This record gives sequence, structure tokens and C-alpha cells, in this order.
Amino acid sequence: MMEKTFDPREAETRLYTSWESSGAFKPKEDPEADPFCIVIPPPNVTGRLHIGHALNNTLQDVLIRYKRMLGDSVLWQPGTDHAGIATQMVVERQLAAEGNISRRDMGRDAFVERVWEWKAESGGEIMGQLRRLGASCDWSRERFTLDDGLSAAVQKVFIELHQQGLMYRDKRLVNWDPHFQTAISDLEVENREVQGHFWHFAYPLADGSGELVVATTRPETVLGDAAVAVHPDDERYQHLIGKMIRLPIADVEIPIVADEHADPEQGTGCVKITPAHDFNDFEVGKRHDLPKINLLDREARFLTEDDGTGGLDRIPAEWRGLDRFEVRKLLVARMDELGLLRQVEDKLVMQPFGDRSNVVIEPWLTDQWYVDAATLAKDAITAVEDGRTTFHPKNWEKTYFEWMRNIQPWCVSRQLWWGHRIPAWYDADGEVYVAEDEAAALEQARAKHGRDVALTQDEDVLDTWFSSALWPFSTLGWPEETPELARFYPTSVLITAFDIIFFWVARMMMQGLHFMGEVPFKDIYIHALVRDEHGQKMSKSKGNVIDPLELIDEYGADAVRFTLAAQAGQGRDIRMSKDRVEGYRNFTTKLWNAARFCEMNECKPDAGFDPTSVTQTVNRWILSECEQTVKAVNAGLDGFRFNEAAAAAYRFVWNVFCDWHLELAKPLFMGDDEEAKAETRATTAFVLDQALKILHPFMPFVTEELWAQTGTRDTQLITAAWPQLDGLTDPDAQAEMDWLIGLVTDLRRLRAEMNIPPGAQLDVAVIGASDETRARLERQDTLIKRMARLASVTPSDSAPQASAQTVVGEATFALLLAGVIDFEAEGARIGKEIAKLDGEIKRLEGKLGNERFIANAPEALVAEQREKLADYATQRVKMVEALERLAAM
Repeated sequence: MMEKTFDPREAETRLYTSWESSGAFKPKEDPEADPFCIVIPPPNVTGRLHIGHALNNTLQDVLIRYKRMLGDSVLWQPGTDHAGIATQMVVERQLAAEGNISRRDMGRDAFVERVWEWKAESGGEIMGQLRRLGASCDWSRERFTLDDGLSAAVQKVFIELHQQGLMYRDKRLVNWDPHFQTAISDLEVENREVQGHFWHFAYPLADGSGELVVATTRPETVLGDAAVAVHPDDERYQHLIGKMIRLPIADVEIPIVADEHADPEQGTGCVKITPAHDFNDFEVGKRHDLPKINLLDREARFLTEDDGTGGLDRIPAEWRGLDRFEVRKLLVARMDELGLLRQVEDKLVMQPFGDRSNVVIEPWLTDQWYVDAATLAKDAITAVEDGRTTFHPKNWEKTYFEWMRNIQPWCVSRQLWWGHRIPAWYDADGEVYVAEDEAAALEQARAKHGRDVALTQDEDVLDTWFSSALWPFSTLGWPEETPELARFYPTSVLITAFDIIFFWVARMMMQGLHFMGEVPFKDIYIHALVRDEHGQKMSKSKGNVIDPLELIDEYGADAVRFTLAAQAGQGRDIRMSKDRVEGYRNFTTKLWNAARFCEMNECKPDAGFDPTSVTQTVNRWILSECEQTVKAVNAGLDGFRFNEAAAAAYRFVWNVFCDWHLELAKPLFMGDDEEAKAETRATTAFVLDQALKILHPFMPFVTEELWAQTGTRDTQLITAAWPQLDGLTDPDAQAEMDWLIGLVTDLRRLRAEMNIPPGAQLDVAVIGASDETRARLERQDTLIKRMARLASVTPSDSAPQASAQTVVGEATFALLLAGVIDFEAEGARIGKEIAKLDGEIKRLEGKLGNERFIANAPEALVAEQREKLADYATQRVKMVEALERLAAM
């Protein structure tokens, strides 16, 4: 006998262990089975499961379980990313807590060894958390971006790109984090709007004939100016193009250049150009061959030593070694003393911060390693244009193309110790030798110099995005020619977030095409953001972050998964709340109770059951509904419309199977017709099995538990065959049962609106019934009376007095109310309800008509108030209709 309730806490760990130990997560070895592969977006080894991870991995697991049940050979490839900065930061904090030890005190080798120790003890916690979510990855194949195989792949790619001229060293601007003292990617930069200023400075013309006024948000960079730019069509300044300006404080002359970067509509139309400290200025500097004058060191302090750019000579001696923001104050004060400060304008400005260091990021000129991304991007653009890879939703292709067609060189070096060390060595002259190891590099140097020379390995490591760009093929064993690589590359689908289209998706496309000659995946599904219940983006500062692990503890993994999948519509953000999760937990309870009802009524799976042979209308109807639901779920999942698939399954199980079929089947279960009873039991058990199957990808735990408890099975549900239903659609049965359900629903609604006592058995007169309706009334007489609580259903020539009426099809059904309700009291009650609704409607109309409220209230609150107003208006219409019915009696 089944337990009264499903206990997720007890069942989830037990069921997951049983799946994993049985090998259910491994790909099917059948060579005839179609391969299906998803590589997991590798979470940081420092990571903890957040709501975005929960969404991403739920959707992956839905597809994985669906394809596995369809009979494909399925591989969900798991793994973690070494997360250079994040991991190094964790260990450095530990060292500081242990006695203020720095990594530089330890030395590189000892520090890296300490990080590996941390990884062995604490890294990868998130993979255990993914198990709690139900992720059915093949954990036996788990990879790590620094494991031996992936490291070999990274080294091979670096060396080959260098040999092909696509990997090179260059001095360019990077996002520099002065705290970690490393270059970082754009993804690791958080642009925030902060209160700042525009300082307006006068730059005197060198010939003494006047001045130009420029505005800047970063006065400390003035000393690095290489030019002032004006727009070539700006008539105010055309006569000055080519003339020189005397740069204040530095006391050097710089040119006035014509460049479209200068906007005549912004400020004075004159723009200071500092190529070594601004990304836009760097490009202007290249166009006009301007010097790149650096002012800062690694810590964003002003230089104390000559770096060869000429910046040291421009810095007053007393400012050398000072922090950039301290120099800012000094420079503004000096410009004021010189009479060159024209205006200080308060202004909100966008300022870049390191997402982990929380310090202001500095565009800084350094020597770094770069990939020629523009060359690699060409094939990756073509692959999306010709349909080899398709984005879902399609509109993300535009974002992809805009990025790829304007792509810049990719900086891949990082000034860290944790990561793939760059396989490059330098001799005393700075010549570089890229090789597999030091011995090979020495051999290259010997060939060049004709003698042995001392070499020093590059101190930098590679950006973590470089190794993760190889993920779809390196995890499958490349550069070795493994069976997995041959079978599962290209992978089938990538599911990821929109914010890493540039940083990960595009780079996997480039590297996959370049090194494998094929796209890394055929479909890319970009999922939306998970927001709070009011549509606000989650953040710690707002206090609205939802922890999926806490939700799993409270409501179970199935409810969390279904909540996410049911809202995963293409292009629509997801609103997450405990109420929604609780609602889907109630769905698991509904399913459990339905299965218990089936058990109590001896509905057991019958291996010999032929669904095409049933005769009872209710059974033909539920099988027809079941077939159509399976097709709807298939269409939804095949088209990456997860919400539509989940909605189809939910509607069928809750509304069709539980609410109607089981009610409609009760008279047959309790009747004397043994043949009908047996058919209905077998049909109900069969349909319950199909329901468990289509729900399994979304709600794997409760469905697997019910699969085990509702019959003797040869296999677990996770590896059971997906429903293959055909020939069960029955238009006649559906039409009759839809008519019956519509009739009962309308009669129940009338009873509720007229406040009829639940136990009252009413008579119904049927006016204008066709022969077909009369036949249906005769066939379904018992069900109609039972479900609508009726004493009789009788055809009539006219509508009786004192009746509430509804029209179903061509016939009018009149509930006879004489002697059942007090018409006067009921009229008074409905009048009070209408008056109460009028008050609420007036209050909300006033609120929503207030322009101040609309302008200042959060968008989510305004939408909520509008929704309430619409609900009240609908309720009022129904109450007025009920009152009119009473008045007509």
C-alpha cells in the first residue's frame, strides 16, 4: 500500500543513488542509437548553486531525460572550470586568515600546490548540489579545465595558433585590475553609475592665440594626453586643425587633430586624446600615429621608473608614486592655480569596477598575448548564416553577428599563478620561443643562436575562457582520437545564458570550427533571466536573492524544477517566488493522490492491454487526450519551448486526468459491468504510466517513485521508453466528453453564483435539445446527475419560471430553483457583493488614474494593480448576470 504522502527528503537521495549506481546516466552503447550530447557550461570550481544555475541545468536535464527515454545514446558531459581569479582569491583569503601570508611570500610552486589542496578538499561543491537538483550527468566522465587531458589540449591549441600567426604578443590597452594586478575580461567588469564630475580645462594654443576647452571625468590622465581632437566638419575649429597646444603642467606641445570620434554636440566639441589610458583614444591614436604615453604602474600609482613611453618625464617629481585618485585632486588644484579650471560639472558617470576586487578598473597599456579573433570569427559567422548552428530564440543571432563582425583581438594572458601557464620562453634579448616544454624551447633557441642560451618562462597564465572555449571537444578526449569524440562531436545542443554569448559561445564556435572543422553544437538555446516575483533582477543589495537549495529543502527538487521549466518561454524572463514553487509542490501532491486513488481502485498496468481496443467513451476520450498531450510535449521539447511542453503535461495531468477522468471513471469502478470495470482499470493504469513518462523529464523524483510503486517493472522510469502513441485520437469521444465537461462545469458555476447549498439535489429542464444532445443525455445521464448533483434531467418545451439558465451547444439548461433558495435574501447578498466590488474598482481606478503613482511606483506594482482591477471587473460582470437572473424569476 502506498504511503499517504511523498517525502522528497527521504526519496531524492535514495533515488538519485539508485540511478547513478545502475549506470542510467551513461550513454547507451547501441551503435544504432542516435547520439545526443550536451556539454554542461562548466561552473566555477568555487561556485555554489544559484537560481541561474538551477534554471540552466534543469532545462539541460529535461532534454537529456527526454532524449534518453526516446532511445538515443545520450551523453551529458559534466565538469568544472578552474576559475583563475575566483579560486586564487579564495586561497589568498585563507592564507591571510592564517597569518597574513601572501602568495608571493610562499612562491609560485608552493602557492599552486596549496590551491590544488584546496580544490581536492573543497572545490567542486556545486557538483554535489547539481545532484540534489536531479542532474543526470555521466559523472564517470567528469572533467576539470586543469586536468591532464584538457591541459594537453590547451597547450596544443596555443602552439598551433602561434605557428599559424593567429597567436601573438602585443602592447595594447586592457582592463587592468589594480587589486589583483592582472588583465581581466569585459565579463569581469561591472559598469556602475556613480556620482562624478566633468572638469572643464582650458588648453592654451602654443602660439598664444587662444585656447581650447576640454572636459574630462578623469583629470589624472591629462598628463598622458597626446592630442586634442575636433570633428573634421566642425566649422568652429577647422582653422585650428594641425596647430599645436601647450599641454598644461607637462609643458609639452601636442597637436590638434581632426577625427570623427569628437562629437560637436557634446560639450565644447573638443576631446582630449590619451591613447594609453582610454580604449576609444587608443583607436584614435592608431589612426593618427600618436604616442602612447603611460602614466601608471601595476598598482595604478603614478610611475616612479621610466617605462620607455615618456610618461615619467611628464609627471612632477612630487607626484611620482602617488595613487591615481590622489593625483586627481592635486592636478585639479594645480589647474585651478594656473587659472585653467573653467568649470566643475556634477554628473552621473559610468565607472568600471572589478566584479571581484570591487576596485575601479583602469585601461592600462601592457604587453599581453592576443588571438587574432577577427580571422577566426569569419567561419563562425558563416556557420550561423548558413544554418549549421541555429540560435533559439532566433533574435540572438543579431547579437552574435554584431559582436563577431566587430570583434577585437582577444587578450588571453592573465597575470595570475593559478591556471594554464603560457608555453612561451624568452631569452635575454626578449625573443620568444613557444613550445611544449622548456627542452623544446631550448632546442629552438639553440637553432637560432647556434649555442645554448638561458631561457625564462612567461610568468602569465591563460584566461580561463581560453580553456573553456575548447570544452565541446577537449572534454571528449581531443587531441586524442577517442571513440567519444567520433560519436558525440559535434554536440547536439548548448543551453546557456545570454551574457556569455561573446565570451564563451562565440569562442567555442571559433575554436571548434578551426580545430575540428565542424561547429561545436547544432542548436544554441539562450535562456532568460530569473527575476523575483515582482520582476526585479535579483541582487544581494536588494535582499531578493532566492536560494534554490533552500527551496529544494522546503518544497522538493521536483517543484523547483517544474516552476523553472513551466516559465521558460523563449524571450521571457522568469518570475520566481515561493508561492509558485508551493503551487507546483501541490501538483506533486495531486499526482501522488491520483496514483493512490488508482491503487485503491485496482488500476494495475497490464502488459497485454491494447489501447486501440477500448469501447467505453470515457476511456476512448482519455486515450485521445493522452495521445494529443504526448504530441504537444514532443513539439514543445523539440522546439525548445519548455514552457509549452510543461503546460501541456500539467493541463493533462491535473485538469484532464485527475479532475475529470478519475471522477468520470468512479461510476464504472463502482458499477456492476465487470467488462467495463476491467477496461477502465486497465485504461487508467495505462494513462497514469504515460503521465509519469511525460512528467519524468520535469519531475524525475516523484515520477520515478510512483513508477516503482504502481506496478512491477522491468526497468527504472529514467530508462523507460518514451510514449509512442498513434491511432488513439477519437474525435467523436472527445466531442461528447468535451460537451459533458462543459455542461457540468456550467451547471456547477450556476450553483456557485446562485449560492445553492452543496447538498441540494436540483432538477434541470432541457429546452431545444437536438436528437444528438438527447442521445448524449441518455448515455451520460448517470454521470451528469452525479457530477452536477442533480435529481433529474428532463427535456422540456419551455423555460420554467424561477430557474437559472445556461446554454451548451444548441440547448438551454435550466436549473429549477423554486423552494431551493430565498430569492429576496439572495438578491440582497448579491447586491452587497456588487457594492463592495464597486468600491474596490473605484479605489483602483483612482489610483491608476493618478499620474504621480504611475510615474513613481515600480512597474511590477502598477501591473499588479491593473490585474486586480481586471479581476474585480470580471467578478462584477458575473454578479450582475446572477442578479439579472434572479430578477427574471
